Amino acid sequence: MAYPFQLGFQDAASPIMEELLHFHDHTLMIVFLISSLVLYIISLMLTTKLTHTSTMDAQEVETIWTILPAIILIMIALPSLRILYMMDEINNPSLTVKTMGHQWYWSYEYTDYEDLSFDSYMIPTPDLSPGDLRLLEVDNRVVLPMELPIRMLISSEDVLHSWAVPSLGLKTDAIPGRLNQATLISTRPGLFYGQCSEICGSNHSFMPIVLEMVPLKHFENWSLSMI
Repeated sequence: MAYPFQLGFQDAASPIMEELLHFHDHTLMIVFLISSLVLYIISLMLTTKLTHTSTMDAQEVETIWTILPAIILIMIALPSLRILYMMDEINNPSLTVKTMGHQWYWSYEYTDYEDLSFDSYMIPTPDLSPGDLRLLEVDNRVVLPMELPIRMLISSEDVLHSWAVPSLGLKTDAIPGRLNQATLISTRPGLFYGQCSEICGSNHSFMPIVLEMVPLKHFENWSLSMI
């Protein structure tokens, strides 16, 4: 969960989000080094009147500033492609949940059970209990088992939506007539909040997502009580 005036990412709660945070730090360090070098060269050019003409015309310098950017791009591209394929990888999911976007609420269906589905609406501000988060609490949370691979099937019944949970590294578009899928694995229990991340109309800001990750035994008890 984000806190006021937070500048960085939320704490990672899945292996994919941990990889994304490491890649962000890796890329940010490269950008920082390039920016420092460019600022240093600019400061030298502004503070000295001397010009080394032989260096300006050297073939070796042109070769270096052509090859070096290519190497830097490769250093960024290879980890990025690795994470991209990891995000698309789905290995024997233990559970499948179908998510449908509506104006303006989400509906969920546990396809491995015969009759386990519900709608999830945002709780209006006057109805919040003490300690609840405004614009983020829902009447029906999505309860899922932790430390198990879960497949999310995401679509929409009206307009474009986007199902996003930042702390789990998830953001998948919900497109009418198209079924997208995403993999979800949580390494720890807890409540994880998200929102619709695609402008979908006047109440776009009022489509929160709440995932409640629990141990497998608690999930089984919950599913039996819901059927």
